[in-house]
Amino acid sequence: MERPEMSAASHFPGLATRVSDQFSLVPSLHFPKAPRGALAVEFGRFLEQTDGVAQPEQLFELLSAFALNLDFPWIAYDSFTPDQKCLMHLRRDAALMLNYADEWQKRYFEMGYDRIAPILKRCRKRAGAFRWSEMYNDASTTENERRVFDEAATFGLRSGISVPLYGPHATLAIMSFAQPWACELQQRTIPYLQLAALQFHLNVIQYTNPSDVKKVPKLSRRETECILWVARGKSSWEIGIILGISFNTVNYHIKNVTQKLDSANRRVAAVKATNLGIIEL
Repeated sequence: MERPEMSAASHFPGLATRVSDQFSLVPSLHFPKAPRGALAVEFGRFLEQTDGVAQPEQLFELLSAFALNLDFPWIAYDSFTPDQKCLMHLRRDAALMLNYADEWQKRYFEMGYDRIAPILKRCRKRAGAFRWSEMYNDASTTENERRVFDEAATFGLRSGISVPLYGPHATLAIMSFAQPWACELQQRTIPYLQLAALQFHLNVIQYTNPSDVKKVPKLSRRETECILWVARGKSSWEIGIILGISFNTVNYHIKNVTQKLDSANRRVAAVKATNLGIIEL
């Protein structure tokens, strides 16, 4: 029997932007469907707004607003090397951007779902956008991969699409758009989301080049220990007990790590430290 339409989170762990506080409100929200003609108008406005924009954060905000008009409050963008499941880091500020809720990001990372990465696997095999439900129902999808989708549903990501995006040096990026309700996505919205994702991606890579590669920051022994235990899901209090240092000292080291890795919070720093090979879980 075919499994019903259900939700999933993107393969992306870590990095919350600004909407985690909205997470608890999402189930009660309703974003009205845009009329057919309005989709073209909104897309045209998005193209005008993003034309020539060089800042990834500004582009992300504009894409978030466009996606919200199409009923997708959650979006995520990440870029990968041709043969690895880690960030490319041509520019760290452009490598990973998403507005998924903190609660789901923490759970995703703690459970090791980033190592399962079902959407990344699918994107390596196709060129066009696809619904998450298509992957969930595919016979080649494993039960572990379906478990990622199933648990994402409990955090409010109940349906969505992902768009493979290709760039120079054989790189792959993925843009995902998610909804907090389980429903069949309207076919007419998918081309607009795919084109908007492409516009975002082209603007990002236009201002990215190999000379932007950053050296891996050097962490002290204590900083490395603290961020390792963060990656393993421990709180500052627990880390202090493990390492025999105070709560405040733990927070001091973690703050230094987040700054060195140019991260929004400790979970993002843990993800980056893992992907850069600074720590191993």
